[in-house]
Amino acid sequence: MTSALNDDDEPSPILTGLRGRCPHCGQGKLFQGFLTLAPSCTACGLDYAFADSGDGPAAFVTLIAGALVVGLALWTEVTYEPPIWVYIVLFLPLTVILCLGTLRPLKGVLIALQYRNKAEQGHL
Repeated sequence: MTSALNDDDEPSPILTGLRGRCPHCGQGKLFQGFLTLAPSCTACGLDYAFADSGDGPAAFVTLIAGALVVGLALWTEVTYEPPIWVYIVLFLPLTVILCLGTLRPLKGVLIALQYRNKAEQGHL
């Protein structure tokens, strides 16, 4: 089962990205730090020099986490009308947890999709 993979046998980019694994073989680690990419896959040797997710993951995290936190804060305000310290105690940690918890998986998914779709910078 450890044979070379062709295009039809490549693992799902969504699953490999969420797990932080190599987009080609699905085995090696994609990250060497929290958000720092490894130079290459330890299992199949794929060079990660192609990977450039840019600001895409941060933009998605901002939109998703922002919508959730603001929606919950508005619902809390309309339903309970709590004092301001409740917002600080509840929604500041929630925002940090959502942002840090989703940034790495989304970066992995975008890099895996970039690899699968052979996306590269446009040329004129």
